[in-house]
Amino acid sequence: MNKTLKVGIASFADYKARTLAIARGEASSADEPKVWFQSIESFAKVLSDRNRQLLLTIYETQPGSVQELAANTGRASSNVSRTLKTMERYGLVRFEQGEGKARAPRVVYSDIVLDMHLAPA
Repeated sequence: MNKTLKVGIASFADYKARTLAIARGEASSADEPKVWFQSIESFAKVLSDRNRQLLLTIYETQPGSVQELAANTGRASSNVSRTLKTMERYGLVRFEQGEGKARAPRVVYSDIVLDMHLAPA
């Protein structure tokens, strides 16, 4: 898999203004990030070293369930489940049907690129 996710940092007000400008045809979404974080802190929290390792483990082991992933990483199943739900909201992981009722986590992107400007565009 070689797929890149472009993410950006923008306050809710800036994100809303960009979205409205695109809807009015005043801006293009062609080169815009697909996922937005409201701060560097929220970006860093979701993609911490520990969570990037979790993504790598999913990519390498293709676990059949959240419980299997938790066992592979030594993390509590509840913690892994919460983290994966957050990552799913940002489009970083998706779930496939595993065996029985199990949900198998899958990594969606091989690379993540941060697009951040110091001043409003």
